[in-house]
Amino acid sequence: MLKSVKTKLFLTICFVVLVIILFFVVVNSVLLEKYYYYKKEQSSIKLYEYLNENLKKEFNKEIEDELMKLCLINDYDLIIFDNEQCIFKNTPNFLDDFDEFTKIKSNVKYSVFNQSEVLYSDGNINIRIMQDKKHDISFMMLYANLDNGDTVYIRTSISSINQIIETSSQFLIVVAVITIILGGIVILIVTARFTKPIERLEEIARNISKLDFSEKYEVQENGDEIDNLGKSINELSDELENIIKKMKKSNMDLEKDIEHKSKIDEMRKQFISDVSHELKTPISLIQGYAEGLVENVNTDEESKNFYAEVILDEANKMDKLVKRLLELMKLEYEEKSFNDKNFDIVELINEVVRNQKVKLEEEKINVIIEEKDPTYVFADDFYIDQVITNYVTNAIKNIRSVKGKKQIRISIRKSEEQGKVRISVFNTGKHIDEENMQRIWNRFYKIDESRDRSKGGTGIGLSLVKAIMNKYNNKYGVINIQDGVEFYFELNYSRISIEM
Repeated sequence: MLKSVKTKLFLTICFVVLVIILFFVVVNSVLLEKYYYYKKEQSSIKLYEYLNENLKKEFNKEIEDELMKLCLINDYDLIIFDNEQCIFKNTPNFLDDFDEFTKIKSNVKYSVFNQSEVLYSDGNINIRIMQDKKHDISFMMLYANLDNGDTVYIRTSISSINQIIETSSQFLIVVAVITIILGGIVILIVTARFTKPIERLEEIARNISKLDFSEKYEVQENGDEIDNLGKSINELSDELENIIKKMKKSNMDLEKDIEHKSKIDEMRKQFISDVSHELKTPISLIQGYAEGLVENVNTDEESKNFYAEVILDEANKMDKLVKRLLELMKLEYEEKSFNDKNFDIVELINEVVRNQKVKLEEEKINVIIEEKDPTYVFADDFYIDQVITNYVTNAIKNIRSVKGKKQIRISIRKSEEQGKVRISVFNTGKHIDEENMQRIWNRFYKIDESRDRSKGGTGIGLSLVKAIMNKYNNKYGVINIQDGVEFYFELNYSRISIEM
């Protein structure tokens, strides 16, 4: 509490006020008496000079009235002697006391007056402080000779000065107490006005130290130094905020670069691992058939052509595997951008089925597309073509082992409330085991029954579906239903579909 600016300022101002009041009390006690004597001394000398100037001519009624007036105004007792003859006195008591005073001048020891102090003496004018033991009073006495030969005595009481000083000191003490009380209240208000903006600046500075730049100091027009300081702190806050924002952005960019490089490195390692794993078999086949051709294991032309066809087929499969693997890596590890547009999903499904016509006729599979009317979605038609193709080819592979009814049914369900279109590809056949329902979406995973290399796939198709749907943040999956299995995925409804 004592360390606060408000408390320090309050105590400092109170101390200054107290010192000033004590100074006046001391000055009043020590110097007021001397100052009073000095003023009385100068006033007595001026009266003497007036008498010396005006009594050169004959003493008359006009002069007497003027002297009475001056004595009354200045509280003087005045006696003027002309050859031991009193020609003027304004108070009878002064004349009665005059004999006592003359005894002092004659150094008569039994006088009731004591000479206390000589204030002024120039040979003619003498001013002394006298003590009247009889009446217990003090007074100042001037006695001097005028130029016309008259003698003048001027007396004024100074006993009241001590009482005045005492009263004045008491009054100053009362004033001091009242001043401190009232001044303390005023000082508290004033210091609060001065320290409030400082406390506000302290709060803002504390928030800045915590990287909170939301608080700003309200700068007043034609403000003082505190307002200038507040303006500077606001500028400092804005500058620090901009610097930190730039640093955060740079840090985020750096993290993204590191993350991107990490993803690329991970993708590279994964790609090498996957390629190494998947290309072992085709490379071994190619190597074996190539060695057979070189060593002329079979000399007839038909066998040589068969060997060459196997090598070519395996090379094509390797090429297809590498391309699809690269595409999968880009989808999983890179910020792949899609060329989304509005297109008719029904038309795309029909096109995929037409492309698979040969395989469908070969396996004697009946395909039913339940939706005939155009249904527009918003997506990248190239990648959605891959999703549908993977689902259809996967259905064809799964249906090969079916001995009864072979059917693929493609349905489209619309949900205008959710703004989604759900495409489902159903095929008759065996159900998928629960333990395999999640594994089939992993790259290179194949259920045992579909591991025939002559008719099997690369094991990447469903992984591509998973990667594409994750990019769109849309649902996908597989469920076992009566008589078969249904694969599904969702797409965003297009505005054209909603308007229609």
